[in-house]
Amino acid sequence: MLVQSAFFFAYFVASIPASRLIYKFGYVRSAIIGLFVMAIGCLAFIPATKIHMFAAFLSALFILAVGVTIIQVVTNPLLTQLGKAETVSSRLTLGHAFNSLGTTIAPYFGAIIILGSIATVDTSQLSSIEMTAYLQQESSVISHAYTGIAIVIAIFCILLARFRNDGPKNLSSSAHISLSASLSLLKSPRFALGFICLFLYVGAEVTIGSVLVNYLSQAEIMNISAEHAGKLVAFYWGGAMIARFLCSALMKIITPAKLLALFSIAVMALLFTSSTLRGNIAGIAILAVGFFNSIMFPTIFSLASKHLKERAAEGSGILCCGIVGGAIVPPLTGLVADISSLSTSLYVPIICYLGIWVFSIFCSQQGD
Repeated sequence: MLVQSAFFFAYFVASIPASRLIYKFGYVRSAIIGLFVMAIGCLAFIPATKIHMFAAFLSALFILAVGVTIIQVVTNPLLTQLGKAETVSSRLTLGHAFNSLGTTIAPYFGAIIILGSIATVDTSQLSSIEMTAYLQQESSVISHAYTGIAIVIAIFCILLARFRNDGPKNLSSSAHISLSASLSLLKSPRFALGFICLFLYVGAEVTIGSVLVNYLSQAEIMNISAEHAGKLVAFYWGGAMIARFLCSALMKIITPAKLLALFSIAVMALLFTSSTLRGNIAGIAILAVGFFNSIMFPTIFSLASKHLKERAAEGSGILCCGIVGGAIVPPLTGLVADISSLSTSLYVPIICYLGIWVFSIFCSQQGD
């Protein structure tokens, strides 16, 4: 769980400073900075593989996560301002659909490249010479993978630089707002509840994503190899991608708050089914959660940040701090799993989705 904690703690540390970047440099230039930091984080994995220290890997991951945080803080409020107010949730959901494309493809290739080669070796049976060769192979796989990612990110930086002067310009009035002034946004019940819900949602989503391979591999669930389970994770994220494309249109018919309520109930039902049943049904149920997770982040974000207008970047910085839930909820779930079982630990995310349902009802009562 240290890996998740290192990644998502970056949101807590970097989100508010990232919002300040927007006021100083604008949306597009801030996005370029975020991509640049991501590339540095990817390249930091190369020396980490040479010294074989876990702390070095966590440091590289943290740098990468800071870059991702900047991108997240920039893109969400930007999408809210590129169109009519009544279609904000639809636009955000469509934007996140393209994000899901990456999370759908990555687990499959990750399972082939990493789980298919490194994870299948029984290191306890290796001699010292064989272990050295194995570590060198492992380092090579990781170094080449992250070098390739860094190159792709660098290309995007160059392409995006052409549009560095574009983007909304209504930022000057909030350019020198203090931290205490930004935190005052939490005095709004809608905004505060949205912040809590993002904390709960990301915590639940990361929890499920983190345990999927181990959960599906269990003898009483699907009884499959880690490599096979890793490939099935693509269906989890693929469901989210498909649903985001569909729901971006559906939100023009059904209000976002009502759809959020329906989907949160569906997720709770699926998790309860998976935790109480066994076999393929339990596995399919937890994989289906991805479909209904689809709208949650963009919908919660758009409902929470409604009416922020020129303070959208400030609000994004505060809301994205809530993503630190991905560093806190998974260890709590792991503790429950250690005490009882993985199936029982699913009640932790169920409680998280219950909180999201409450927020959706609150927003529905306000006419959203």
